[in-house]
Amino acid sequence: MNSENFKTMKKLVLLGFLFMFLFSCNKKDDVDDINNINVEEFIELLKKGEYKFLKLPPFTAEEIPLLLQHRNENQMITNFPHSMVSSFMVPECKLGIYVLWTIESIRTDAIKSEYLIGGFPSQNPVLALRNSEELQLVDDDESHAVAAKAYFDWWNENKHKDFDEFKNIDPLAETGYRWH
Repeated sequence: MNSENFKTMKKLVLLGFLFMFLFSCNKKDDVDDINNINVEEFIELLKKGEYKFLKLPPFTAEEIPLLLQHRNENQMITNFPHSMVSSFMVPECKLGIYVLWTIESIRTDAIKSEYLIGGFPSQNPVLALRNSEELQLVDDDESHAVAAKAYFDWWNENKHKDFDEFKNIDPLAETGYRWH
């Protein structure tokens, strides 16, 4: 690549980052809206394809039981926030998987995970095989059921404890899956 092409490429990349920055900045009203959204509104907006924010709501451990009620939902959603740092974008996702990913964002935020980028617990709301030498994404009913059970059990086995006592436990640790 010659220096002129390199300069042009550099300018395009900078312009792209500027574009992402400008359009990812929410107005104060939008920030207030996302801070006041509850779990049921979040779920309904996802189901209707009307979720307009680029980030997940700032949910806490208190919302996990309400989120878990939707862990088994198979409805495909297509309009949802996702990590901008991923070179692979998931165009659709099962609502239940997205809910589990949202719970994972609560957990990873609480432990200040090094993998938490922009409020997202991983690059995508997709499961991958944990011990595979090469990345193998999985998106089937079996992996969804295993992950849903793992998060449900993780919460119910610990729900009488303070969240700080079990937030470091990866709900998927004993499964064959991890987040991508």
